[in-house]
Order: sequence, then C-alpha cells, then structure tokens
Amino acid sequence: MPDGATGAAAPDAAWIAARRAAFGAALDGFDPALPVLVLGHHDADGLSSAAILARALERAGREVEVRVLGRGENAWSPEMGEELRARRMGGLIVADLGTRAEPVLPGIPTVLVDHHVPTGIPESATLIGGYGLHPTPTTSLLAWWCAGAVAEAEDLLWLAALGIIGDMEEGAGFAELAEARARYGITALRDATSLVNAPRRASSGDAGPALALLMKADGPKAVLSGAFPETEILRAAKAEVGAALAEGRRAAPRIKGEVAVIPLDSACQIHPLIAQQWKGRLKDKIVIAANRGYRPGWVHFAARTGEGRDLIAFFRDHRPEGADPVHYGNGHAQASGGALPPEIWNRFVVSLGFGAEAQVPG
Repeated sequence: MPDGATGAAAPDAAWIAARRAAFGAALDGFDPALPVLVLGHHDADGLSSAAILARALERAGREVEVRVLGRGENAWSPEMGEELRARRMGGLIVADLGTRAEPVLPGIPTVLVDHHVPTGIPESATLIGGYGLHPTPTTSLLAWWCAGAVAEAEDLLWLAALGIIGDMEEGAGFAELAEARARYGITALRDATSLVNAPRRASSGDAGPALALLMKADGPKAVLSGAFPETEILRAAKAEVGAALAEGRRAAPRIKGEVAVIPLDSACQIHPLIAQQWKGRLKDKIVIAANRGYRPGWVHFAARTGEGRDLIAFFRDHRPEGADPVHYGNGHAQASGGALPPEIWNRFVVSLGFGAEAQVPG
C-alpha cells in the first residue's frame, strides 16, 4: 500500500493517526502463531526503530526476533532472501532500509517503515513512509508513532530521540525531540546516540551489542551508566573510531569543478563523518569521502553538500555503467553515497574529471 506522504507540509495529528491505524491493520494480517521478524539498519536511527518496534510488540504479547543488517548487506539481496526463507515468521517489518517495488520476501505480509527517498513503492506491502514531509520524520519517529497502535510506548520516546539526533535532524523542530530533551536531558541523549553509533563504525561492524543495550535500557542515562556490559563494548568501539577519525582528518581533498573527493583507507566507517566535516569547509562543492579500506573489494563513499544540491539526482546523472542500484546513489537528497567495485569507481571519478589522484588500485 503506497504511503501518501509526498506533498504534505508536516506530520500533523491526523496524519500520524492514519499511519498508526495502517500499521495496526497490517499487523492484523500477520500470523499470530509465528514470530514477527524485524529487519533494521545498524545506525542509531535503524537500531532505535528496531528496538521501539520489538519492545512494543513484546508488550503486546507477540513473539519478536530482530535481525540487524551490517556492512554490505541488503534486504533485497539473493543472500538475504535465502536466509529469510529459512526462518519461521508470521510477518516481516523492515525498518530504515529503504524501499523497493519488489517484495523483500514474496508471500509474507510485510510492513516497511522508512524515511529515505523511495526507489520503488511496494504494491504488496504496507509502507509507513515519511518522504515528502517537511520536516521529514526519521524512521525511529515513525516507528514510535506506529508502536502506539499495539502497546503503550510513551516511555520509549527517548529511543526515537536517539534516531532523530543520529540522523542529524536535531534542528528540524520536532516537538517529540523537545519533549525528550526536557525529560531526559540533551547531553545524555547526544552522548547515548554517539555511543550507539560507534559499533557499526568500528572495524568489526558488529552493532549487536548496541541493539542489546537499547532493548533493555530505560533511558539514555542507563545506556551510559555502565550498569550493562554492552556499554563497555560500545566505549571501546568509540575509542577505535575516534582514532581512525583523527587519522582520516589528515586526508586532503582532491577537487575538480563542483566535486571534491577525499581519499580514505580505513577499516572503520569514517567516510560519512569526514564528508560531513568537509561539507562546512567546502560549501560550494559536492563532497565525496571515498574509503577503500572499509570492505575488501569495494570503495564505500559518502556524499554531502552544503548548498542544497540534490545528491540523488547528481548520482543518477553520473551513474557509471555497472553500478548496482541497490548499492549506489540512495539515501537522502543531501546525504547520499554507496559502494562500487574499484574498476567501476575509477570509471566514475574519471567521468567527473579526475585522474589517478582519485582512483584506487583494482
């Protein structure tokens, strides 16, 4: 079922009530005798979304399993399809992983909760989407609104706040974030968001401890307190990422026309952070931080822009031959990126006017 968000000015009470009702109606189509599977992204917004939905469903007496997708994984890949077919499930919730017209798992009732620019609208699933609203609600905020359809979820507001902060939407003016700030304190919320984001950026890429912590903590101060063993794991990951980020900041940009490429070679996911930092210094450029060390055989890149350029359109206009649409040019209009094999990446940067300075070994 397509979501009618496009063109709406803001998510008002009627809009929220309609999506909450649609979410509840979709869950009525799940087999209650089998577990609900929640697929979620491994960043703060995706992890918070998965935790909100799983905790609300558990409160409603539903059996729930959560599968966090890590680096290089995609919900629509053949490998993920094979894994999902081997699972017992009464329904599937896909949170913060984008949308496509094709079903993730044909024959299984599915709800997609997502705020990214849609690359397809599913016909056989329920989409709870925020794209087109101003401001655009994060997936965690959409999930929190939906959770109220199945259980009392007021105390899970702090999880939605982590997702808002993690997706750099703190200044968007959401009343829910203002309420969370008053209730929990903005410093604790920011520090918890940074900690939760650390494991997926570390070299291991394992966000499992972050999810485990969000499933049992009762607020951001509990995340930070050290009362749970996962906190120490997250702190070690944050220290590793901090060291990698300090090294990455030394990389100098290569500039051709409107594009700046920043070459990186790190096992940590620092490319989005480096792109974000350079965006403010190169305000008239499309900044692309390209990391050849993040995953063997791939160049992972993150793009940011400081002048309101539509990065989705930019990548569409410069798509190199052989680029997989699943891994290339998705996300947000001002925060996009992807991953390309080295030979395709090299063709891409050559098409932008770069030479050997922006290419990587095959």
